[in-house]
Amino acid sequence: MIKCTKCHLADSVMRAGFIRGRQRYHCKACNYHFTDDKGVVVPEKKRRQTTISDVARELGVAPSTVSRALNGHSDININTRRAIMEVARQLDYQPNLLAQSLKSSETKTIGVVIPDIERPFFATAVSGIQQVVGEAGYRVMICQSKESYEIEVSNVQALIGSRVDGLLICHSRETENFDHVKPAATRGIPIVHFDRVCNEVDSAKVILDDWNGAFNVTEHLIEQGARHIAILAGPEGLLISQSRLAGYRSALLKHGLPLRNELRAHINFRPESAVAALDAWLALPEPPDAIFAVNYTNAFDLLVALKARHIRVPEDVAVVGFGDEFMASMIEPGLTTVNLHPYRIGQQAARLFLEQVQQKEAFQPRTFVITGDLVIRQSSLKGKSQLAHAEFFKLDI
Repeated sequence: MIKCTKCHLADSVMRAGFIRGRQRYHCKACNYHFTDDKGVVVPEKKRRQTTISDVARELGVAPSTVSRALNGHSDININTRRAIMEVARQLDYQPNLLAQSLKSSETKTIGVVIPDIERPFFATAVSGIQQVVGEAGYRVMICQSKESYEIEVSNVQALIGSRVDGLLICHSRETENFDHVKPAATRGIPIVHFDRVCNEVDSAKVILDDWNGAFNVTEHLIEQGARHIAILAGPEGLLISQSRLAGYRSALLKHGLPLRNELRAHINFRPESAVAALDAWLALPEPPDAIFAVNYTNAFDLLVALKARHIRVPEDVAVVGFGDEFMASMIEPGLTTVNLHPYRIGQQAARLFLEQVQQKEAFQPRTFVITGDLVIRQSSLKGKSQLAHAEFFKLDI
């Protein structure tokens, strides 16, 4: 509470404007004006979000003066600007992004929906997105569906409701209905699909060359002498499962190997379903001598399960995955897989968004294909190839 410096009464003191960077007061009891030598007095913070009007009220100035000062206008006295900035800091003033977006019709924010932030592939893709859009002045709001269709729908609705300037999305493995994305596309909100895409929406897309990646990894197994190659595929309705399955089949047909339906398993990518498929294969009269897991995390599940069953990898069963991350080179044996370049995928998705913003109605959606690289490690090397590889790297096998 401020006391009058002349009559020392407090009840009659009121704010009376702002002068030379200091709060001015007026005492009604003795009709005396004075300033507080200790500087601006700031009350306790309120729980609600501080507004420009709150800052103006504390200083006894117009809200327009506070607004111009916060936005760096040159017509504000330097002392006044400093005092406004200090009060704004003490009151924890934060710009109202929603209000700004209503005025400018943009938030400089994009929404990203991914299945699981804990997966290195998706985390790396998000890093690529942030690098590109960050340089262009955009913020990123990240939501994860945890592979749930319902959560994905909720995420998309929340991001659109927050007035994001665009939506970059990789669908969950449960998603088969895309009605939650279509309204945004109809309203002209830029949408970019990446990895797991939707063909029902005319959007820009960044996809992997799944067919060639699967073909190459399957052919590699054949070249190592494998003749009974099982495939651990994902849900049948998932586009990436269909593409990778097609590449696998083409490699078998090229080399004259039969397509054995009992060596194909469609699972939900969960560890228990991968292990159940493995046990079913091992019980066959003619079990597989190699397994291609279209999801690299399931390849790890297989390596652990095979070791627990005292089955040697790759001597008894070779294992390959699809998607590379640091664990693939650290486990024993190292996992042969396909490097999908997720950082590059994120970068390209972000660039397509920026193109769409810049070109507006002139933008023509297109699909950008990222080609993966086969990374050969110990889990697939059989016989002479294994010996040669061990000699080259001075490994003990």
